[in-house]
Amino acid sequence: MKFRNDQIERYARHIILPQVGGRGQRRLLDAKVFVAGAGGLGSPVILYLAAAGVGTIIVADDDEVSLSNLQRQVLHTTTRIGEAKTASAARTVADLNPDVHLIAHRTRLDASNVRALIAEADVVLDGTDNFPTRYLLNDACHVERKPLISGAIFQFEGQVAVFRHDGGADSPCYRCLFSEPPPPGAVPSCQEAGVFGAIAGIVGTIQATEALKLILDIGEVLSGRLLLIDALSMKFREIRVRRDQACALCGTSPTIHELVMLDDPQNCRREDFNG
Repeated sequence: MKFRNDQIERYARHIILPQVGGRGQRRLLDAKVFVAGAGGLGSPVILYLAAAGVGTIIVADDDEVSLSNLQRQVLHTTTRIGEAKTASAARTVADLNPDVHLIAHRTRLDASNVRALIAEADVVLDGTDNFPTRYLLNDACHVERKPLISGAIFQFEGQVAVFRHDGGADSPCYRCLFSEPPPPGAVPSCQEAGVFGAIAGIVGTIQATEALKLILDIGEVLSGRLLLIDALSMKFREIRVRRDQACALCGTSPTIHELVMLDDPQNCRREDFNG
């Protein structure tokens, strides 16, 4: 468990914590985390995971940096407009912490690649902004038995939940909370409705905190709880979430047996759980 002198200095405020210590910092350095999206939520997630010394961060995003991103996507800079977000993320992380290896996948998540992308991760974080990918990640994490930290933002509001996917009696999945996605167009996008930039920082930082707690096996994570955040009133409240025995994915008689992108009208992007 030897640390270099520069690592001792870098992680001193972690190592001095009884709940972390040298052993915990080594666990962080050995950990692998998958982050879906390098945008509003992915930015604070990636920054704080890298600062904490999470050794391997796997990022998937197929978008490029645009000027309108910079109001909330603090991972990127004006000089990187037009650059792939994954490449920009890799540059930022390299500058922030050379101990951290960022594996960049400039790709869109779909049923054919999601299981391979999350296979080696200890924790999966959802920083996406669309329902098809949220459901896909939930289903893939259920199959691979990976803990999923879900975050979402809308205007001045945010929400965070942890889905353990460990098969426990009170271990709900995203579908236990939201059994079906809303109809297309029912929920406006951030582009259509707007989003308060700092709410992305609040939600993403909470997601990163939960990931670090999972890796370190400390504290009480947001499993079985949905944290709701109202930035205008600065009020936080919780809703208990229990496993739904009728859930189509994790219930007693599941009806979902393959990964499918819900926005694919031809259902061509699908993979059987045993595939």
